[in-house]
Amino acid sequence: MSSQSLSHVQKSFLKYQHILVFIAPLLFLASVFTMAPTPSGAGMEYWLQYWWLFPVFLTGATIVNTVGISGSALFVPFLIFIFPIFAHPLDSSTLVKVGLISEAFGLSSSAVAFIQYGLVDRRLALTLVGGSIPFVVGGALLSFVIPDVVFHALLGIALLAASYLLFNADLGHDEPGSSDSDHAAATDGGTVSASLPNDPGKLGPAGVHTADDGTVTRVDREGDDYTYTRGGYLRRFANYSVGGMFQGLAGFGVGELGIISMLSTKVPVRVAIGTNHIVVALTAILASLVHVFGGGIVGGHSLSLATTPWNMVVFTVPATVLGGQIAPYVSNALETDVIKNFVGVLFAVISIALFMMALGI
Repeated sequence: MSSQSLSHVQKSFLKYQHILVFIAPLLFLASVFTMAPTPSGAGMEYWLQYWWLFPVFLTGATIVNTVGISGSALFVPFLIFIFPIFAHPLDSSTLVKVGLISEAFGLSSSAVAFIQYGLVDRRLALTLVGGSIPFVVGGALLSFVIPDVVFHALLGIALLAASYLLFNADLGHDEPGSSDSDHAAATDGGTVSASLPNDPGKLGPAGVHTADDGTVTRVDREGDDYTYTRGGYLRRFANYSVGGMFQGLAGFGVGELGIISMLSTKVPVRVAIGTNHIVVALTAILASLVHVFGGGIVGGHSLSLATTPWNMVVFTVPATVLGGQIAPYVSNALETDVIKNFVGVLFAVISIALFMMALGI
C-alpha cells in the first residue's frame, strides 16, 4: 500500500473515530450478552447489579486519561478498598480480569482521541515503547514470583518519589500559543504555512516541522502551537525502564513515572500526555498478553472466562471508552499548573493506598 493510500486510510479513520471507537464496546457488549458464560438463571437483576460502576469508572477513566496514566492506578485501589464496602471483596485474579478488560478499551479509546487531536509525537512514542519492551516483559514474568506485599510497597515508594519530583520540578515551559493565520491548522491535516509542512510521518492532524537544530514545532487541531526538542532520551529511558517493570508487574507504572520524565525534559504538558497514552496503551497490551499466556506456561495465574464478572464489565467498558474520548477536551481546557498539581496529589494519594495494601490495612 502506498504512503498516499495509508495517509487516506488514517485520515478517514480519524475523521470517523468517534463512531468506530463506540462500535467496539457495542460489539463487545453484544458478544457478552449472547456468548459469555454466566450463572444459570441469570436475568435482568444479574445484569443490572453493578450499574453504579458506570459513573465511577467514567470519572476515573476521564481523570487518568486526562493526565496520561494507567487506568489501573485508580481502578485497582478502588476495587480493593471501596468496592467491598458496597458489594463484596474481589480476589486478585478477578481484579486482574476486570482491570485488563476495562483498561484495554479505555486506553485504546483515549489514545485514538489524542491522535485525532494532534497531540501525539510519533518519534518519541516509538522510541519509548521500544525501550520499555524488555522491562515490561521482565516485570510481567516477575509478577509470578514476587510477593504482593513487596510489590505494593515498592510501587508506593516509587509513586511517592514521583509526586515529590513533580512538585519540585521546573516545569515553567510555555503554554501553547494561539496560532495566527500563518500557522493555523489546515483541514487536510497540514498547515497553511510553508514553514510547517504536512509531515507524512506524523500521527493525527497536527502540522509538524523539525528544524535542523532538533527543535520541533507542532500545531494541533485547534491551531495551538507547541515548541520543544526531543532531547533527554537517557533521562526518559531511566524512568520508562523502571515504570515498564512495574507496568509488567501490575498493569500500571510506566504512565505514572513516564509522564514525569517527559515533563522534566521540557516536552509540553499536552504533548507529553498525548504521547504517553500511546506508550501506556501499547505496554499495557504487551503486559496483558504476558500475564494471560505466561501464567499458564510457568504455572502462575491465568484468566478464566467462566469466572469473569461479566455483569461488572458491561458497565466498566462503556464507561472507560467514554472517559477516554472526553479526556483530550479536559486536558486542552486545563492550565499547566492545574494538571501538574493534580497529578502530584494523585500520585501521593495512590502511594498511600498502596502502602495500606502492603500493610494489609
